[in-house]
Amino acid sequence: MTRYKMMNNVKVQFTAEEESERDAHEKAWNDKKGERLLAEIKQIRLQKLQETDWWVLRGDITDEQKLYRKNLRDIPTNYNSSKYNELLARDSNGNLTHSVWSKP
Repeated sequence: MTRYKMMNNVKVQFTAEEESERDAHEKAWNDKKGERLLAEIKQIRLQKLQETDWWVLRGDITDEQKLYRKNLRDIPTNYNSSKYNELLARDSNGNLTHSVWSKP
């Protein structure tokens, strides 16, 4: 694939060195996709746990609520990188659709 850049409003083809640099950058980006997705999952998980901390603090957390929080904490153990896209799937309104995120 031929790549171009703009220089002084003129479309100029990448040099071989620039092509190589760009390919290395894209490879590094793609190689870290799982890490980026896991970081996003962990951020969502932290938010969900913080939203439900009051359940614990009030002192009468139900077994269903305990299980929900446990399942959130166990996400990195229970889901590998092949499941990250499922965990991050959203509906047309932007709501997470995987059942692990559903509060009891």
